[in-house]
Amino acid sequence: MDRKQCCVKLSVQPSRGLMDEKFLVLVQSVLPGFQLTVYASYRCDDGHSWEAFAHYTANASGTVNVSEDHSLGGTYCGVEPMGLMWSLRPVPGSKPGLRMRKMNVLTPMEVTISVYRGHLTEGFVDQVPLAAVVVERWYMAPGVRRVPVTEGGLTATLFLPSGPGPFPGLLDLWGGGGKLVEYRAALLASHGIASLALDYLTPQITKENGKMVDNNYFEAAYRFLEQHPQVIDSRIGILGLSFGTSIALKMAVYSQVFKLRCVVCISGSHVQPIEGSVEQIMTSFHNNVDKTRFNEEQQVIWRDLLLPIPTDPSLKVEVGRLRCPLLMVVGEDDQNWPAHESAVDVKEMMQRAGNDHLLTVLSYPSAGHLIEPPFTPFARASSYKILGPPLQMVMVLWGGETVAHSRAQEDAWRKTLVFLRENLYRATSSSHL
Repeated sequence: MDRKQCCVKLSVQPSRGLMDEKFLVLVQSVLPGFQLTVYASYRCDDGHSWEAFAHYTANASGTVNVSEDHSLGGTYCGVEPMGLMWSLRPVPGSKPGLRMRKMNVLTPMEVTISVYRGHLTEGFVDQVPLAAVVVERWYMAPGVRRVPVTEGGLTATLFLPSGPGPFPGLLDLWGGGGKLVEYRAALLASHGIASLALDYLTPQITKENGKMVDNNYFEAAYRFLEQHPQVIDSRIGILGLSFGTSIALKMAVYSQVFKLRCVVCISGSHVQPIEGSVEQIMTSFHNNVDKTRFNEEQQVIWRDLLLPIPTDPSLKVEVGRLRCPLLMVVGEDDQNWPAHESAVDVKEMMQRAGNDHLLTVLSYPSAGHLIEPPFTPFARASSYKILGPPLQMVMVLWGGETVAHSRAQEDAWRKTLVFLRENLYRATSSSHL
């Protein structure tokens, strides 16, 4: 077998592609019935190392096809073509609460795929692999342009698709953790949508008097997109996740500046003091901090901050006034935000208003809060910085089950892209405008 081991062939196709693109892992030239472990390793931009692995037995032709063959154990089981990506987890000994996020989209995610003899569960760094290849997964497709934006007091990054344009536009809002997060906007631009990733919570963008931004800030971001020569001014949408959903719904319904073609809300809620600023909304959440629960692992469960859905109309966005298509993506095991309950209430509100034909709800059993682009490693809980004052770090429970959540991410992303293309590219009837 020693001679045969030297001839093991490992191929990954395509070896370079987008983060949401599947690849094929094929091991060849081993003996029939040979037991092996396929191993993936990745070192994040922040220096932390992640791994995933699966156990296989070669077929009669001495081949293992990860897209067709059953994993017998490891970080995932069964037939999982992309299990080596979505089941990545911190290597043993890592600090708790890690969450994988690509913060530098100008470089690829370089994942090393290796093959080891036998069914291993540990000690990979001490073993010599039979074969190894490096796979590049990008958030930016070739030709996508990254443009930092500071004009008008904005802290943002615009991603322009490859080609002459102009393109439909999208305002991309992340949640309450702050920071300028670019990877989703970069991936959306790779699919033909000019996307503006907007930071609206971190201290660098607050006013000199210490107050948070107000509605004018979001309207300035919209105007930037609307007036950009590479953006079609009549084809702009907004996408929000978590707290970003609160902003997206509020601006879509109440702003006289926003003229949106569609809205996407992921793991969020329409419940908020609608007359309040960002600072007042955040303060209202902090005022309910006594409702916070902790599980046996001392992880924060925040979903009770907004339950039950209030009957006071001043505490929820009048989504019945919405005049453009709305897509709501929710995980039914979301332990951070009552997104599922919110979607039910939104549907009832829109039915009463006679515009529920504009609403699409994607609801996923056993999925948690962090519904991200496909094949993003699942994090049931992670460290989270609460924007103060005072700033503090806690361990937050997001919820979800690994396999179901990963399925939800893949399905939701595919359907979100379809929704955006249908509403930002095709002609829209006057009733939607």
